[in-house]
This record gives sequence, C-alpha cells and structure tokens, in this order.
Amino acid sequence: MVNAVRWCLPAGRSLVKSPRVRLFDTLKRDYVSLEPVDGKTFRFYCCGPTVYGPAHIGNFRTFVMQDVFRRVLEVGGQKTKHVRNITDVDDKTIRDSVAAGRSLEEFTAQWRDKFHADCELLNCLAPHIEPSAVKHIYEQVEMIKELIEKGHAYASDDGSVYFMISSFPEYGKLSHLDSRELDLGKTQNSRADSDEYDKDDAADFVLWKGRRDEDGDNFWESPWGQGRPGWHLECSAMIRKYLGETFDLHSGGVDLVFPHHENEIAQSKCSCGGEFARNWFHVTHLRVEGKKMSKSLGNLYTLEDLAKKGYSAMEVRYVLLNGHYRKPINFSLDSLHAGREALGKLAKAAEGKSARGYKEILKGGDYGVFAGALQKLNDDLNTAGAIGELFGNLKAAESEADWFGLYSVLASLGLILPEAEKKIAPDEIKKLAEERWQARENRDWAASDRLRDQLLEKGWVVKDGREGYELVSA
Repeated sequence: MVNAVRWCLPAGRSLVKSPRVRLFDTLKRDYVSLEPVDGKTFRFYCCGPTVYGPAHIGNFRTFVMQDVFRRVLEVGGQKTKHVRNITDVDDKTIRDSVAAGRSLEEFTAQWRDKFHADCELLNCLAPHIEPSAVKHIYEQVEMIKELIEKGHAYASDDGSVYFMISSFPEYGKLSHLDSRELDLGKTQNSRADSDEYDKDDAADFVLWKGRRDEDGDNFWESPWGQGRPGWHLECSAMIRKYLGETFDLHSGGVDLVFPHHENEIAQSKCSCGGEFARNWFHVTHLRVEGKKMSKSLGNLYTLEDLAKKGYSAMEVRYVLLNGHYRKPINFSLDSLHAGREALGKLAKAAEGKSARGYKEILKGGDYGVFAGALQKLNDDLNTAGAIGELFGNLKAAESEADWFGLYSVLASLGLILPEAEKKIAPDEIKKLAEERWQARENRDWAASDRLRDQLLEKGWVVKDGREGYELVSA
C-alpha cells in the first residue's frame, strides 16, 4: 500500500468540490440528483451478506459498487452514514449450522469474520453501523405487533405470522409487479413460508416462522409462540432503529428487488409510516467466462480461489469496476491479467510522486487533468468511463494538481496501486550496460547506440546521468 503524505494546495488555488451525484433510481426509473433529506448527512442502507459460507465475486460486485458509491459521495465533500446488516439467522444459516453440528452463533461468526477479511483485502470501507439480525429480535417482534394491530398481518394456526399484501395497495411498485395483473384480493390464500421464493409468486410473506423440528435449538419466544423472524423483516426493523422512518437511499443486488425489497417497503410503510427509502440503487449480476454463475458450473469464485490461481484482491476489484453497475460484466481470468497490467501501468506512472491518503483527499483540492474522471463517477457511477479518463490523461499529468487528481480518482475507486518492483539486472545485462557507458565515455556514439538497442531488446532501459547510469526494466 502506498504511504500517505500531507499535501498542501499551491498558493492561489481554491478547494474544488465535486457536484451532486446523479444516479439511476430503480423506483422512479429515472435519474435523480442525490441530496440528504436533512441537508447534512447522506444516510443509506445496504443489504449485507448472509453468513453461511464465503462470499463469491458475484456478491462482491455489489459490495464493491456500494463502496465506490460511498467514496464518491465523501470525496465530493458529502458526510455519510452507512448501515449494512449481517443476516445471521434465516433458512440457510439454520440449515447449514444444524448440518455442521455447531451452534448458530459459532457457525455464522466464522463466515462473518471471513467476509470482513475479504472486504479488507478488497479495500472496502467498513460501514458506520453493522447490526446483526440475531441481536435485533426484540425490534422485529415489536414491528410484527404493530403490523397485526394495524390490520396488515395475521397469525396462523402453526404460530407463524404473515404480512397481508392485499392491505397495501402500493405493493409491486418497485418491481412493477402491478403491471403483471396482480390480484391482491386472492393472495391471502397463497402464503410464502420460505425466506426466498419464486420471483413471480406474489404471496403473503412470513414475518414470524413458528418453531419447527428442523430448526433445532434456533428459536426465540414471542406472543405467537416459539419461533424466529422471517428474512425480510430484519432489514425493516434495523433501518427503523438506525435510520428512522425516512432515509436517503437503499441498495442491494438486482436480485433483491423482488421479493425482498418489495416486502421491506410494505412492512416498513405499514408499521412506521414515513417515506422509507427516498431513492433505490441496484447492481446488476456478474457473468463468469460468459456464463451465469452457479455451483454446477464451478464458477462461483471466491477471493481465496483466485488467490490460489495467483491473482490479488486488488486485481479482482479492478475487474469488478471495469463495467457499468447497471450492465452485466463478464469476469474472466484474461480480464484479471489485463487488470494486473493496468494497475502496474498506473503504479509506474505514479512512481516517485507523493501519494495522498484518503483523509487528506477528503479535504478537497484541484483535480487537474483528472477532473473529468471524477465527473464520470458523479454521473451514475460510471466507473468504466472514469478508468478510461484516467488512462487517457495519464501522459498529460505533470503538476501537483494533476497528481492530487490522480489519487483522488484512485481513492474514489478504492484502488491501491501495487508497489513498483525493481528487477535486479542479471550479470549479462550489467556487462552490456557497462560496455555502453564506456563507449559513451569514449564518444563512440555508434557503439553506444548499438548497445542501447541490444539492452532494449532484452527488456532494459538505460537512464544516463552526469556521474553514471541507471538500469530500469522496460
């Protein structure tokens, strides 16, 4: 990692802040200019991981893009409050912990810690608040009570509680289910007991799941009997506690639009009132080697899988950023090779230049020739466009403002440049270089040029100085 140093603005320069971030809103189906509802802090919520196994690169495409979103806001001078949950109780965590013969707490803690370690490798900023579902059972029970009292939920004979979607006329607006001839009057006869269900299955969804034999010891007490919350409820309860009834933005993968986020809207608005999320930001799927990610194809790569193949987490991050978040990108081993070369090129260009740390960059500055790259990021998080601007202006960078701009773009993208590796020249190369220097000393320019070309063919460049020369790998 490049060490950070303090950077001062040249005399006469003013601080330059980025304009408001413009983002495509999933609900409005249009671009919006983002502003905090309180005029001070932009408060946003991201659906976090379900900790029953290692997160794969498809998961991390979403988390990395959410990280860039926060960084772009902060580099632009906007204070943020970032909340991201941990799902440590649901069908999957219970099923796999029971199968492993381990307590739910012990089982999920292992994968939570693995997720945090992977986030650190990918240089993702830690959320300001990271609540877990298990630690907020009380808040979820209280929300269910409110929904029943207000006529939006009902208990069944087995001790489960369901949200009645026919009681909420707005149901379906986020995912446009309302355009699929949804008959809300019939849904009470159709119930979804599992945490995840078919994407076209509009059904009364479970808020509290009555205790079942397969749950083992994973249950809590409630007014409806022993059981545990349904998956959709945890986010609503934790959002209410940490962000209130109205907040600025909600984010997740596009696969969460329905049913998860649709259900969140329904249960939150019906229990709390308020606007809930003012804006919605979703990230599209990742494809691997041109195919959909799946266990059967063996392409659910984790960071550990790719590290065993010789690729770094920063090379993975680069590839995940080299495509627009609303379009599928194709992840391949070839793209990781390209990412390595690109990061190496940036590191070589920045070699010897003063690095800027994240805290220093947040103070603002003149971005020089890289102002256009930051503008790309402000315009719907166009990370690929920003990377293009980065390389397009690299040769023009020469002033302090330019280098401050370069590191501001890198900070916004969350990219850490690799340390420049200095190759040690073999004896054969050293001998040729010494012969060339002697030819220069003897003013034998023809021999000097010939030896210089031989060195270049072998991958070495000679940089001459007054008192000697330096060998650098080409």
